Amino acid sequence: MAVIFYARVSTAEQTIEHQRQQAEAAGFKIDRIVADHGVSGITTSLADRPEGRRLFDILRSGDTLVVRWVDRLGRNYADVCDTIRQFMRQGVVIRTVINGLTFDGATRDPMQQAVRDALIAFMAATAQANAEAMKEAQRGGIALARSTEGEIKYRGRKPSFSKEQFSIACDMLDLSAGIGEIVSATGLSRQTIYRIRDDRAAAAGALMRWQG
Repeated sequence: MAVIFYARVSTAEQTIEHQRQQAEAAGFKIDRIVADHGVSGITTSLADRPEGRRLFDILRSGDTLVVRWVDRLGRNYADVCDTIRQFMRQGVVIRTVINGLTFDGATRDPMQQAVRDALIAFMAATAQANAEAMKEAQRGGIALARSTEGEIKYRGRKPSFSKEQFSIACDMLDLSAGIGEIVSATGLSRQTIYRIRDDRAAAAGALMRWQG
């Protein structure tokens, strides 16, 4: 029975190594890493990614699939739900680094199944909602840039967090994680986490302005 870690990065500033280190720090003993680089979780389903599709052939009953969070599998509600359920039907256990959640098809109790499926649906919906919020902030940043084209652009203070750190913080905030937990997972200060929590749109807009 193998422990396979799947990682996905969509931008140059994100790294597979960082995700692997997080998993190992959380106590996972990884036998194999499968990773996709520069692939969007919004527009490309897991089965359509160069490396992601290999998981469906590699994973066997009794294996464990580890991901940083469900958004690494995708940011589309239906696709993430279908993917997790397909792996569970194959006898694969899915575990997340953030929050240490476990999904498997072992239980036959209908109430436990209902709770498990509801949690999967909630996490998948959160992944898509976060992606849509980021896209909205990006559209706002693009509109602002166009409206001030030809002028001296004031971008404000450069964010002290990367897109990956912002994504992790948002995911954990949506799961009601404590500020201390988020600090440990992201390496950001408490003050930065509070700023992201209190005005997520502004934080996303600042990232967009500086990346542009």
